[in-house]
Amino acid sequence: MGEKSNMILRKAVIADIKPIQKMINDLAKKNEMLPRTLNQLYESLRDFWVCAAGGEVIACCALHIMWEDLAEIRSVAVSPNHQGQGIGKKMIHLCLKEARKIGLPRVFLLTYKPDFFKKFGFQIVDKNTLPHKVWTDCINCIKFPDCGEVAMIKNL
Repeated sequence: MGEKSNMILRKAVIADIKPIQKMINDLAKKNEMLPRTLNQLYESLRDFWVCAAGGEVIACCALHIMWEDLAEIRSVAVSPNHQGQGIGKKMIHLCLKEARKIGLPRVFLLTYKPDFFKKFGFQIVDKNTLPHKVWTDCINCIKFPDCGEVAMIKNL
């Protein structure tokens, strides 16, 4: 846990994309999240936050603005060697703080781990209650239409 003291939470840079993809796709192979292509990640670079320790990216998350009143928290990942240390919690708090700062009233997410997100005040909703714009990424997903993710929303 000595590593925790030298953790840096920051916005992602280009050099972070390949380590982010590896972390996300390794977890996707375990059915813990959906995979991401390099193209998807480069296009959404500015959405991402990372946690780095010892020069290595050990966690990430993204806040993707969908519309004037809604954003999605996506790609929340913590490397297996660093799970259970509260890093994922810090990443979620970063996204929620950013959402409030820019004036978003609601944040949603799609997850395989709803119990984790309930701790932050997210509530399960029917996917069909989300705006159609939300499904733009889903249509191109390899698991569409049956990914099994749970939709959750939080009012800020």
